[in-house]
Amino acid sequence: MTSHNEYSGPALFSCGFRPFFLAAIVFALVVVPVWWLIWRGDVSLAASFGPTDWHIHEMVFGYAAAVVAGFLFTAVPNWTGRLPTRGWPLAALLAAWIEGRLVTAGFLGVGPLGILLIDQIFLLAVAAMITREIVAGRNWRNLKVLVPVTLLWLANIFFHVEAMTQGTADYGRRLGIALLVFLVLLIGGRILPSFTRNWLAQHGMSRLPVAFNRYDVVSLIFGAVALAAWVVAPYHPVCALLGAVAAVVHLVRLARWRGIATWRSPLLAMLHLAYLMVPLGFAAVAAAALGIIAPAGSVHVLGVGAVGGMTVAVMIRATMGHTGRNLVAGPALTAAFALVIGATVARVAGQAGVVGAFDGVDLSTALWTIAFGIVVCRIGPWLARPKAARKMPSAPKARPGDARGG
Repeated sequence: MTSHNEYSGPALFSCGFRPFFLAAIVFALVVVPVWWLIWRGDVSLAASFGPTDWHIHEMVFGYAAAVVAGFLFTAVPNWTGRLPTRGWPLAALLAAWIEGRLVTAGFLGVGPLGILLIDQIFLLAVAAMITREIVAGRNWRNLKVLVPVTLLWLANIFFHVEAMTQGTADYGRRLGIALLVFLVLLIGGRILPSFTRNWLAQHGMSRLPVAFNRYDVVSLIFGAVALAAWVVAPYHPVCALLGAVAAVVHLVRLARWRGIATWRSPLLAMLHLAYLMVPLGFAAVAAAALGIIAPAGSVHVLGVGAVGGMTVAVMIRATMGHTGRNLVAGPALTAAFALVIGATVARVAGQAGVVGAFDGVDLSTALWTIAFGIVVCRIGPWLARPKAARKMPSAPKARPGDARGG
């Protein structure tokens, strides 16, 4: 007889990270090649957004929003001590996410206002379900996690309204990306020092990451101000100054976490490399404001490099940890992460004309698609199957004459 605490349904809906990480990686594999075909003029969508707005909207409020939901529905039960959301509520939430992707692409035949009303349901439901769990668990100090989720929901509404009234979501594009980058600053500042400290201590290293202190608070403030300036006035000299300062501040913040010592652990090193895209993105914001690089350069360093890189790294590690796999990335997943970073470099370098005969968009699309093809093949089955018993590393075999072997 099944107890109240046991779950007997499909493994896919046994924990929040499973359906939303799987949805995110499959969507990322499909949506970027579709955008490439649209950009080439080979495919058209009946969406109410213009092609560029649709592309950015779906990467921010489609792909990234699914990753955020998966992360939170896995983290919140750890904070509250309550059972995770699972079963039909997760299935219904996934259906809302899928419906948002279909309606935004123009497949359901409704007008712009109807698209807005349907598409906003997902993030609103995520915020409501997380609120319920935190309140039920009386975990009041983590109510602050609702702030970025609520802001992301409001940013999605603003994106739709701006596109309907102005013809393009100029501010909405940057606002959505900026909120995701700030989540990288918050979550990265929480998990990178912790994971790195644990790994370095296990390997007997005495120099450990600096604990969270006032410098981290200052860095978050500088990051938030620089992102706000980028959203509001991306071509103003003040934006260039704030972007340059934020780049230095966050480069120093990253250096304090001892990432250079993690090169022997690709799974950990990729988190540090993803965070490195943040100061590089701030530098790109400053360069774009001064007219040194095209504005799309800063968008892609922050969006593809920082957000894409961090979400891939977090999904890989979280999936391994929660499905019973050893925390070893292996060559395939390490290559997948490297390809995401390569897609960022190719996109920016293509605009600068330094990739030879290759078009930056073509090369970036190819690298991103291959990366997520690997990710889907490697962690997709883990997400859909029951948790495996973690295998312990086998002891080394004794050699003839070795004291251990006699």
